[in-house]
This record gives sequence, structure tokens and C-alpha cells, in this order.
Amino acid sequence: MAASDSDADADASSLPAPIHLLPPDALHNVLLRLPLRDAVVCRPVSRLFHETLSPNFLALLPTLRLLLLRHPRPEGGGCLHAFDPDRRHWLRLPFSAFLPNQSFSPVASSPSLLYLWVEAAASTSPPSLPSSSSSSSSSSTAHPPKSLAVCNPFAGTYSFLPPLGSAWARHGTVLAGSGGVVLVLTELAALSYTPSGSGKWMKHPLSLPSKPRSPILASGAGAVFALCDVGTPWRSQWKLFSCPLSMLTGGWAPVERSAWVDVFEMLKRPRLLAGAGGRCVLMIGGLKSSLAIDAPCSTVLILRLDLATMEWDEAGHMPPNMYRCFTGLCEAAAQGNTMPTAVAGGNNKVKVFGGDGKVWFAGKRVRGKLAMWEEDELGNSGGKWDWVDGVPGYSDGVYRGFVFDGGFTAMP
Repeated sequence: MAASDSDADADASSLPAPIHLLPPDALHNVLLRLPLRDAVVCRPVSRLFHETLSPNFLALLPTLRLLLLRHPRPEGGGCLHAFDPDRRHWLRLPFSAFLPNQSFSPVASSPSLLYLWVEAAASTSPPSLPSSSSSSSSSSTAHPPKSLAVCNPFAGTYSFLPPLGSAWARHGTVLAGSGGVVLVLTELAALSYTPSGSGKWMKHPLSLPSKPRSPILASGAGAVFALCDVGTPWRSQWKLFSCPLSMLTGGWAPVERSAWVDVFEMLKRPRLLAGAGGRCVLMIGGLKSSLAIDAPCSTVLILRLDLATMEWDEAGHMPPNMYRCFTGLCEAAAQGNTMPTAVAGGNNKVKVFGGDGKVWFAGKRVRGKLAMWEEDELGNSGGKWDWVDGVPGYSDGVYRGFVFDGGFTAMP
């Protein structure tokens, strides 16, 4: 009797799992219902899953939208922290399995692709493009050479873009668009790279009155937008500029209307972010309590420019109770202390980052969490405000970040 039982157990263990008996069409129907993150986790489970969940199959799944954090002082470690706003869950994206250098910093993203500054050994670095400003050998020693890499962290693939000079890595702002288009902007010039073009960086002089602040790439308009300070040394005056991607040389021009004067006067330290779908531009800054030069801020205001009608409207403003936490009043009240007048008036800095209709806010006085704003679909409800708790490593400094749509729709 015992022998027959053992034989039956052996026969049962040799039978394939029920899911292996499904016809291919039925198996595909089941796996297409998985979220991208779960599908990637299932790939190493069996040979069947690995062959079925191919990159071409995974490209059919919706992308995974994440907030990717950039540590204020990257020291390697081979991973990045990311937040899934749909599941309200923090993730760790490992890079050690495919990226040879573990000291890197994420700077930009396009659908499925992530761009990183990667520290490279000087002896193995290829000849680079001349820097936008002169630099000495001592400065190159203080700032190790960096290369701009593009990767797909879910597929585990990467490649290096043509090399750049050290000044571009230290002072340039990287923007990325669909089709592998990459821009690097500094105060005096911009570089553009297109994989389908010459395969080299093209240099374009910037005809702007000052250094571009918070440049963004609006995919819906096919243009770059940036703020420039055209005021005096003692009083800032911001103006919006834009340039079509097809005319990076000599294409910069102010975007202005006579009715826009008050729009730029009411905000302190404004910053641009891309709106949902690249159809609008968001401008976020502290709302001044008056037009005085040193006027304190009463809250954070989000303005939206519709690129079709070229009209501004208020997209949202931070609730008073939430903004008080950024000024330190909530912490002071909990400790029974009183804050200095300047801090209570809101003169502290709030870090703003995000993109594609989602904005996050970080500050040194808000420990272990971020404020989050989501643009509503209709655009008339003021958006949704909420707290994001459990920010990893918040004691090390204030994070910045950007939106990353992870997926398999593009490869380096």
C-alpha cells in the first residue's frame, strides 16, 4: 500500500502545472491581464513564462508610471527609489545586474527609457566634446568624468551616448523626448542628439537674455519652454520663452501676451513642469502676499497654460494646513515653540518636481514625506492633494525627482 502511494505521488509530481496545459491564446489572454511589474517578476519563474513574456509581449502591457527619486548626494549602491502612485507603494529599482558602474544619477526620462549620468574612469573615457567653458586639470580631478547613458531598467539593457565635456555634465540640464531625442541645455548653448540622425551631438547657441530656468520639453507642442529672468539684480522679473525642436538654432522667442503681466508678478521662484499629455505647461511657485520685493508667500500656486488657447488658469493651490507644514509651523506647534516671523511667513524653499500632470513637493521641514498634487482630467476641480509617507533616506537631505513611465515600448 505504501509503495502504491509513493508511486502515485511521483506520478502527480511529474505532471505539468495546469497553466502549462493552456492553449497559447488562452495563456496570452491571462498574462495580458497582469500589471507590468507583476509580469516582469513572473519572467524567471519558468521557461514557459520566460519565453511567453518576451519583450515584444511586454510592450503590449500598459506602462508603469513611477516617481523616480534622485538622491541629493548619490554615492552608488546600485539601486534607485521609486514611488508607484497607483499602488501607493515604494519600490527599489536595481541596476547592479546590468549597469557596470554603480555610481550614477538619474536626470531625465522618456517612455520606457531612463537617462543617467554615470561616472567613468578617466583612462577609459573616449575623447569628449569640448566643454561649454574652459576647465583646468585640477577641476577635472575634483569632478570625475561622466558619461550620459540611456537604459531600460525593466529590460536590463543600456548604452552610452556620444561623450560630452565635463562642463556639460556639471552644468547642463538634460531633456529627453520620444524617438531617443536628447537635449542638454546650459547658459550659453544647447546640444541635441537624435539616434536616427548623424549619431553626433549638434551644438546650438542660445539667444536668451539669461540662464534658462527649469526648461521642459512639451511633447504635445513639439517645443522646449523655459523661464528667463529679465529683471534687475535687485528684483527678478520672469518671462516665458519657447523654441521648436525643429529650429533649435535661432528659434528661441518670448511667449507673451499683454494680459500675462500679473501672472509672472504674483509668483516667487517659479518653476515649469509639463502638464498631462504635453498639452499644457504648469508653472508652480510661491504665491506672494504682496508685490513687495521681500514679500512672504502665503501658499504654493499652480498655474496652467493651455498650449491650444494660450490662456492661463489656476490649476490648484496647496491647502493651508499642508503649506504650514512646509513653513515649520506644524513642527513648532507640536513642540510648543514659536517660529521666527520670516519662517512663519513662508520664506522657506519648497522643492518642486514631477511632470505629466503630477507634481511633488519636498522640504527640509517636512520629514519623511512628500506632498503630491494630481491634475484632474477635466482640469476644473483644483486637482487632488495628498501626502506620500515613508520617503526612504529623508534624513540625508531633500530629494528631487521626475516621472518615469517604465515599460518595454523602447530599448536603448
